[in-house]
Amino acid sequence: MARQSLGDLQHAIMAVLWGRGEATTSEVHEALRAERGLAPTTIATMLRKMENKGVVRHRTEGRQFVYRPAVTEDEVRESMVGELVERLFGGDAKALVAHLVSEHEIDATELEKLRRRLAAERKPESER
Repeated sequence: MARQSLGDLQHAIMAVLWGRGEATTSEVHEALRAERGLAPTTIATMLRKMENKGVVRHRTEGRQFVYRPAVTEDEVRESMVGELVERLFGGDAKALVAHLVSEHEIDATELEKLRRRLAAERKPESER
């Protein structure tokens, strides 16, 4: 997948689509109305831009477009984290992890889970 960076509103729209599987512009607007207070036309415009970007697709149902995600949440997360690592940490993922550990409180249980996860990642595929 090509790098897919989403802005805040685009990510909120994708969250609605990932949660529902598919939705009309009206349904996305309604889901975000209380939080965002945006006009339906703003949502429609953003969905068209997102389709041009390749992150959503649509089908026609009567006179409405029904949008669905064209990328998974994991694909977007991987792409955006990769961009973050490149941009802020010069491509050094270890620096990102060190920053997160030093700047955020991690309790002993979470730290142990992280240690187990790191140990599992080090094992060859055949041993996982």
